[in-house]
Amino acid sequence: MMQPQIKTIPEKKLVGHHVLMTLTQNKTGELFRGFMPCRSEIQNMVGADIICMQVYDPNLNFNDVSIDTPHQKWAAVEVTDYSDIPKGMETFTIPGGMYAVFLYKGNPAAYGPTFNYIFNTWLPASPYEVDNRPHFEILGEKYKNNDPASEEEIWVPIRVK
Repeated sequence: MMQPQIKTIPEKKLVGHHVLMTLTQNKTGELFRGFMPCRSEIQNMVGADIICMQVYDPNLNFNDVSIDTPHQKWAAVEVTDYSDIPKGMETFTIPGGMYAVFLYKGNPAAYGPTFNYIFNTWLPASPYEVDNRPHFEILGEKYKNNDPASEEEIWVPIRVK
């Protein structure tokens, strides 16, 4: 099965929109429909990649996450600085740290088995555990919504057990 790359990154500055949601009350579609037409207003972007980010309660034990766990879902882009924030947009800084980076190929809607593999197979067998920092996906030029040929990177925050 897929093996991740382990990467350590500096902090990332993001500008975008967010909503509070659960997986059972998934608002990802409406979040992105609201964000995508406005993203051209964002100055000083670092590349063209879109970041889809999940921010969980800092006190949450990740073993307790379920489809009903509330979290912030972000649609954002990375920027060099916060000097020019378009009206209606918000900022978020992802703290630097270590991530397991998985390349996911397939329809984004069919992500469930990959999620199960990462959290129930790969992670328990690895020398790592989930760290309490944001989880995110990088939707680059090979990302295609509702397309089995789509590719994205899944970034899972980790620390040594």
